[in-house]
Amino acid sequence: MRDASQVFISNSGTEANEAAIKFARKVGRSLDPSGAKHEVVSFHNSFHGRTMGALSATPNPKYQTPFSPMLPGFKYGNYNDVEQLQTLITDKTCGVIVEPIQGEGGVNVATPEFLVALRKRCDEVGAVLVFDEIQCGLSRTGTFWAHAHPSLAPASGEAAHPDILTSAKALGNGIPIGATIVSGKTVAEHIKAGDHGTTFGGNPLVCRVAHHIVERLGSSELQNSVEVKSAQLVSGLEALQKKNPGVISQIRGRGLILGVQLSPEYTAKASELITAARERGMLIITAGDGCLRFVPPLTITEDQIKTALKILEQSFDAVVKA
Repeated sequence: MRDASQVFISNSGTEANEAAIKFARKVGRSLDPSGAKHEVVSFHNSFHGRTMGALSATPNPKYQTPFSPMLPGFKYGNYNDVEQLQTLITDKTCGVIVEPIQGEGGVNVATPEFLVALRKRCDEVGAVLVFDEIQCGLSRTGTFWAHAHPSLAPASGEAAHPDILTSAKALGNGIPIGATIVSGKTVAEHIKAGDHGTTFGGNPLVCRVAHHIVERLGSSELQNSVEVKSAQLVSGLEALQKKNPGVISQIRGRGLILGVQLSPEYTAKASELITAARERGMLIITAGDGCLRFVPPLTITEDQIKTALKILEQSFDAVVKA
């Protein structure tokens, strides 16, 4: 994010996204005082948080229905669908929020073409582009920010960069902190003192912790180790896929945010596989429909990966062949 100039510090990822939504709305109001430019676009299978604004940008009935109706002014599109963008993102759009790699939705990776098309369309209509890197950022892919991963660079031209970038989770390594980073060129001039606030956000303790964490996560040594460990884990998952033909349909992700997609006839077995793994000493979780999600600590060792793969193999033997 080359134009980053300011950051709003909050207490969590959902608060970081709430700030991003408010800032997008403020930019829209500045560009069009009538208030017509207020719509926020997000994408199916996304997850942006559980407060009402972030939840309204998370089109998942499981999360939304108990608290409906959602806030007005939110529209939803299909992830990685370039063709829809001309009609989805209009002059009424103030902001577009997207995860470069969807976590909760099934570890789906954005195509470079999709992100570039989003950037272009947002520029055309004067909308703010928000990258939610709360789960996929901070070196989890092997690059500091997921949108800067080489695999997301287009075949020609410049890679897409956001106007706002949100971060949390790893930022505090267990200490509550979120961050909404804004561009000095397209956002900062529209945000004035008093537009947003927080009681505890930015307190000296969490900021000092986060400062140390960012130094650690920004080291090339750690990032290179993520690439090495990712290759080891993916290789093991591919071997498991070969051993269980017809059970695992796809392995997705980058770095150490990976998903093992079960074939349609085995998606119902996902919870059983998670239980079997837990009983053998490994914690994993699902994402999307029948996808096993792997987001281990970036400091995981190669021996621990070997142990995890062995447990996973035993779990598949117990559940699939039962």
